[in-house]
Amino acid sequence: MKSVLPLLIRTHAAATSLQNASDRQIRSMLRAVSAELIINTKKLIKANQKDLSVQAADNSNNDRLLLNEQRIKNIAKSIINISRLPDPSGKTLEKRILKNGLKLEKISVPLGVVGAIYESRPNVTFDIAALCLRSRNACVLKGSVEAEHTNKASIAIIKKVLKAQGFNADTVTLLPSERTVVNEMFTATKYIDVLIPRGSEGLIQYVRKNSRVPVIETGAGVCHVYVESKADIAKAVSITVNAKVSRPSVCNSADAILVDKSIADKFLHLLRPEFEKYGVEIFADKISYKILSGYSKLHKAAPKDFGREFLSLKCAIKVVGNINEALAHISEYSTRHSEAIVSENKKVCERFIHEVDAAAVYSNASTRFTDGEEFGLGAEIGVSTQKLHARGPFALEKLVTEKWIVRGSGQTR
Repeated sequence: MKSVLPLLIRTHAAATSLQNASDRQIRSMLRAVSAELIINTKKLIKANQKDLSVQAADNSNNDRLLLNEQRIKNIAKSIINISRLPDPSGKTLEKRILKNGLKLEKISVPLGVVGAIYESRPNVTFDIAALCLRSRNACVLKGSVEAEHTNKASIAIIKKVLKAQGFNADTVTLLPSERTVVNEMFTATKYIDVLIPRGSEGLIQYVRKNSRVPVIETGAGVCHVYVESKADIAKAVSITVNAKVSRPSVCNSADAILVDKSIADKFLHLLRPEFEKYGVEIFADKISYKILSGYSKLHKAAPKDFGREFLSLKCAIKVVGNINEALAHISEYSTRHSEAIVSENKKVCERFIHEVDAAAVYSNASTRFTDGEEFGLGAEIGVSTQKLHARGPFALEKLVTEKWIVRGSGQTR
């Protein structure tokens, strides 16, 4: 395979062209991308079907890979929403005049070139490209081989609009899907300013350990719902079912349910028929296994089951003695993505909120809301579980850095 270095050089050179465009031009270009996406719905679905046709029917990633008319409409709508968001670059963050007369100004500026490595989900191609263009960043995208045809068709739509609108088409670049490409990205410190992996825990850790380019992690989600002793049982069942089954293949779905021993019997008997309805496979600890005896898809949980991101209709259940035990369990197994408590005890809820170390912590709500769009931030590149620069939904406002401008009149030190 040929080196991708020429592609990276062209993208890096094209990045500055975005900074010279007006806000109106960028908004108009994004609206045009949205419109062109709708026009090319059939072509995109056809390309997507090529990718799906070579996947095993029981592959848990098929739902992530799938594009249909409704999902394409949602992507187009998301791009429109991004176009309406304020430009995060070019903002004056601070001004001051020093005693020596130097005038200091701190402004927000684009990161430059954003590199993204991601798996399966073709909507990510549009999300990242649109977010980067709105914030005046160029981007180099490395999708997976599983979505190769879909990604190529997607980038063709974006590049067509960029050319038609007078933008440099090299501001958005799709790299070959071969896995060896990432090794060149890891060392391209001159041409890529930040690298963002989005996908499995294995992918994220591989990028983190091997990249010389600064990395912003978008972490895997081992998410918990803790049903505390003072929970409204009906509410707890509703929240738990939504967190698990509404879209099990995404990172904010629940992977483990913790329930206080004092209400375990009542809660699990009400949860049981709901999980049966959706065919949820349960990995239960000793106490919950006994309560759920006879459940159609019941297994005895192994320790490893409580640290698994299932990304499917599978779930671990553990009965705990109290909130102390629940907090200790979450501390050990959480990936610090999204954690929830269900309880009518406000004091206990506040303790949970303050003590749980995660990007998003919920009281009496489903973990499924951890999403840039749901938070009113627009589309997201991912959910960051690290603590530097960005944490939680990594959206438009985090695609900038800072620059100090110093204006003088001949001062020397």
